[in-house]
Amino acid sequence: MLIKSIFTNSSGILLSRILGFIRDLLTASILGANIYSDIFFVAFKIPNLFRRIFAEGAFTQAFIPSYAKSKYKIRFSSVIFLQLIAFLILLSLVVTLFSSLITKAVAFGFDDKTIDLASPLVAINFYYLPLIFIVTFMAALLQYKNHFATTAFSTSLLNLSLIAALIISKNYDKYEITFYLSYGVLIGGILQIAVHLLAIKKYNLCKIFTFKRHEKKEENRFYKNFFAATMGSSTAHLSAFLDTWLASFLVTGSISYLYYANRVFQLPLALFAIATSVALFPMIARAIKNKDENKALQLMKKSSLILFSLLLIATLIGIILNDEIIWLLFERGAFSSIDTSNTALILTMYLIGLLPYGLAKIFSLWLYAKEEQFLAAKISVKSLGANIVFSLILIGPYEAAGLAFASTLSGFILFFLTLKAFGFKRLKTLYFM
Repeated sequence: MLIKSIFTNSSGILLSRILGFIRDLLTASILGANIYSDIFFVAFKIPNLFRRIFAEGAFTQAFIPSYAKSKYKIRFSSVIFLQLIAFLILLSLVVTLFSSLITKAVAFGFDDKTIDLASPLVAINFYYLPLIFIVTFMAALLQYKNHFATTAFSTSLLNLSLIAALIISKNYDKYEITFYLSYGVLIGGILQIAVHLLAIKKYNLCKIFTFKRHEKKEENRFYKNFFAATMGSSTAHLSAFLDTWLASFLVTGSISYLYYANRVFQLPLALFAIATSVALFPMIARAIKNKDENKALQLMKKSSLILFSLLLIATLIGIILNDEIIWLLFERGAFSSIDTSNTALILTMYLIGLLPYGLAKIFSLWLYAKEEQFLAAKISVKSLGANIVFSLILIGPYEAAGLAFASTLSGFILFFLTLKAFGFKRLKTLYFM
């Protein structure tokens, strides 16, 4: 079951990432690495940050254990969905009204003219967040039923939508192209909702809404875990977000270099680490709920050994062939050989941290399944704090490459602290006895 689930997730993620690289190839060729690509990446990064936190972390990690323990599952899930979707819609409206201020906060180094260009894109892209929450909610219900395929493969729809937007608008003004891309993001979200609705119907989960009285205790427990898990699962994404903010003070193109390098780095992380953790978490949560910790530990041991081997191979290949990878993927059209060299260096800095970030995801599942989200949150805060310090130290002498390496150093700290929380004694027993 575990291997099958991992393979299903990996296959879906691989298809999505292949399409994502085609999307990035077209983006690099049509927009290049300049002010227009920078403003779109800034606009898309805000909802994309929250998407990754929701889809790959906090919501699922808090919802599945709470849902499993809930006495009135339909009531519980209905209340959580209605409350969160109402909040996200309201938040999207606020971002629309104050898009200039939000853009200024995200890319503080942009001048007023660039802020004016980016603000409408930020407002449009943010509406992807409530759309993807609907997807994530349905995905969590499907994962509880051990169905992963729909969610794994549906992410390809976003990339297909963006590819279509690029093809349609390729001969237009560059600024106009960014609007086509932004509306393509929303269309991709709507398509993902559509396929999840079909899966929900197939698995007889349509009855997910009720307005009957619910258990307030269950709701409070979920939100307590959810807010802690949000912080605990978002370190890598907040690090990338911090990179963008600081890179806005560097030369034009720095944000794009970080974006393209991080996209390559995210491929093995998603293909192996995230695919494994998504498949593994419901199994660990059930085992711990049934007081079978030995089964949970054996699942973690098997998964972590497989993941270590895969990530080590990916790290070595990526570092040795960094220039060739970036050249093959992006160097064409407006993306020059200088852009390739700059992006390849940043890629190497990111890849050094692939193993610690990937393995930390596996061991953090133990904390989430035991509903120790606040402990995981403390670890994440320490790691993020270290990233901020390292970024401020390294940005001066090494610029964008320094930001990427600062993220990597914080990944090692995250991994060490996660292992400490898991228990070094338990770790030694698991692997050596």
